[in-house]
Amino acid sequence: MHYPQHMLKLIAFLKKLPGVGNKTAERFAFTMLSWQHEQLKDMGTFISDVKEHLRYCEECGALIGIKEQCPLCTNANRDNAAICIVATAKDIFAIEDTREYKGLYHVLGGVLSPLDGNHVEHLTIPKLQERIEKLGVKEIILALDSTLEGDTTALYIKKIFKDKNINISRLAFGIPMGSALDFVDEGTLTRALAGRREF
Repeated sequence: MHYPQHMLKLIAFLKKLPGVGNKTAERFAFTMLSWQHEQLKDMGTFISDVKEHLRYCEECGALIGIKEQCPLCTNANRDNAAICIVATAKDIFAIEDTREYKGLYHVLGGVLSPLDGNHVEHLTIPKLQERIEKLGVKEIILALDSTLEGDTTALYIKKIFKDKNINISRLAFGIPMGSALDFVDEGTLTRALAGRREF
């Protein structure tokens, strides 16, 4: 016996969400069937309107409300001499949650991945170059994933700015807090050894 066509379509839509496989999508779909009609209607309206209420800052690429000024670009207390480069707007929220970084941000809009069709022209590198020159940035922090694509993008950006008298650093990679060495994979341990600091 197969699910009704409309149920299959709902499951297919839910599977488009990252990390949602078939079983999880089925569970979500059946949960939604148990909701009141008004709840489903409200959710549908909210989802359909979401892009009318959110936008990306034209300067740094942060996600902000449609009528808001960017709280990062307009904050006079932020350090204009440092710029943290991230792949997506979501990464900004993760770094801001640490309350450790006080500089500016720049969202690339992805990482270099020719196999996925993401080339240099798809990233906001020209805007990044313009901002760094305009602001007189002294430090670039590369906060990109430790993947082949992230490493390739980081090396490309480093190459662009290597002769600009700008300090370029990358987030440290290593052993997660609270981890035991026998549970750490070889690649992570290699990075941790290479990036060791004086104690």
